[in-house]
Amino acid sequence: MSTPRPSLTLSSTVLDAPDAAELADFYRRLLGWETVQEEPGWVKLLPPGGGSGLGFQTDKAYAPPAWPASPGDQLMMLHLDFEVTDLETAVAHAVAEGATPAEFQPQHDVRVLFDPVGHPFCLFVNEGAPGEPPAISPEWVAEQTREIAEQDRLTVQDAVAPDPSAPAAPPRQAEPDTLT
Repeated sequence: MSTPRPSLTLSSTVLDAPDAAELADFYRRLLGWETVQEEPGWVKLLPPGGGSGLGFQTDKAYAPPAWPASPGDQLMMLHLDFEVTDLETAVAHAVAEGATPAEFQPQHDVRVLFDPVGHPFCLFVNEGAPGEPPAISPEWVAEQTREIAEQDRLTVQDAVAPDPSAPAAPPRQAEPDTLT
């Protein structure tokens, strides 16, 4: 005799981070979603039209995954996919909010990026969109990476495991929210 299946609804996908509030702030700016729950070590965002959201929990032992992974690397357990209509504009927006393009890009109509703590996520153009999906050149990705470095943003490695011999960087000031 089998047990009846209860009603199950996906509420959110939860990402671990060294600081839940900081990572949630990145995704809030990236997606324009609202914070619906916040307490120490936990934040939940929901999209304005409803549906499942994203949760963030503080895990001081968090280690970013390697992508693409090699044997012995910290493996990625999941990644997020975001459908976009304009790949170049979406990548530029994500980079402006603090994402880093991955060096390895496996497809011309998908861009792999890393959030500020190293979670990979993808931006992709729906195959049903009219016309050819745009290709972003490796030169453009390199240019975006140089611009990030020139802005003296922390690297994922520095944020997660700073070099103890390096001088302390001045605290970064919050940038005003430009999404309305």
